Amino acid sequence: MTAAVARRSTDWSLVSQRLGAHLSLIFFGIIFMLPFLWMVSSSLKPSAEIFEIPVRLIPKTFAFTNYPDAIESIRFLRYLANTFIYAVGLMTGAVLSNVFIGYGFARIDWPGRDIVFIIVIATMMLPAQVRFIPLFITYSKWGWLETFAPLIVPAFFGNAFFVFLVRQFMLTFPRDLDDAARVDGANELMIFWRIVAPLSKPAIITIAIFDFMWGWHDYINPLVFLRDPDKFTLSVGLRLFFSQYGAEWALLMAAATMFTLPMIVVFFFAQRTFIEGISFTGVKG
Repeated sequence: MTAAVARRSTDWSLVSQRLGAHLSLIFFGIIFMLPFLWMVSSSLKPSAEIFEIPVRLIPKTFAFTNYPDAIESIRFLRYLANTFIYAVGLMTGAVLSNVFIGYGFARIDWPGRDIVFIIVIATMMLPAQVRFIPLFITYSKWGWLETFAPLIVPAFFGNAFFVFLVRQFMLTFPRDLDDAARVDGANELMIFWRIVAPLSKPAIITIAIFDFMWGWHDYINPLVFLRDPDKFTLSVGLRLFFSQYGAEWALLMAAATMFTLPMIVVFFFAQRTFIEGISFTGVKG
């Protein structure tokens, strides 16, 4: 009798803990969603209704024309194409370079490997702002300032954080896989391509999502290295529109909504693999 009561008490305790955790997540989720909901709501309102007090999430009058007006007034399609080129190029460079570098640090034994890896990780402490002036001078001498090269080419030379992420993920694979492949006559490239790369799919997708999102939202690098307005990305183009035409908030909110939705869709479909790639990076050091 006592054991049954204790078991029932334990079950209720677990249920109450899970209920409390879920309610807390729902509460904070709603709080974090409020700015996005306000942005979407404002994109469907006439400008006069956006800052009304009290705030209405459901517009009194739906102004669906804000979206076509934003596409026409902000040169949305041009900036969208530029942003897509930048984000895809950055993602491609990050995946190709960091996966190979991470494999070299994780699966190949060579003299000084650990020292070089420490040096690579130490570069993460160097602020990005410190590099802007020397990079700007270098790219200017190379004639790159009118192109996407300063934004995309550096991604093909690796990133310390992504190298660390891939290395940690690849360290979780047993060495027996490599040894068995070598016994069968496979070289390092075959081991990487046929064994390690397929198993590293979560880490590779994580890198792709991270860098695509970074390129999609990046503001400072296009602002510094791009001079031609026809090559501006959406983040810079929206700011340029605001500077030229003032606070056309309805159009800005419509453009910002269209700017944000692709990232939400990408994360929604890839969230399971993304979380798996992050969670496995600290399993083995």
